[in-house]
Amino acid sequence: MKDKEIELEELNLISMQMILHAGDARNDVMKALACCEEEEYDHAEKLLENANKNIVQSHKLQTEMVQKEAQGEEPIFSLLFAHAQDTLMTVKSEYELAKRLVRIFRRLDEKIDGKKAKL
Repeated sequence: MKDKEIELEELNLISMQMILHAGDARNDVMKALACCEEEEYDHAEKLLENANKNIVQSHKLQTEMVQKEAQGEEPIFSLLFAHAQDTLMTVKSEYELAKRLVRIFRRLDEKIDGKKAKL
């Protein structure tokens, strides 16, 4: 029984680390979008790079747990781990959308500025 408790504690710790990295990534994604509103595209891209680093860290933790199961370890169900995976997946989607939006708005502003210069 003690082994299961220790495994659950370890899984909960990993889950919280995943959530923290994903949360930090989400903060950077939202800041990047705010920069986009202010036409600060270089800064937005730096924030997205940092967000991606946190997403990668969270994903590595998830992968470690999935690999344990793939190697035959009996999985432990944890609502917290399921939440961590959901949070990571959601932030990854937000990141991908924000990355594309920054590119789109940068190009749009460049076209607008180009047309202004021709006038």
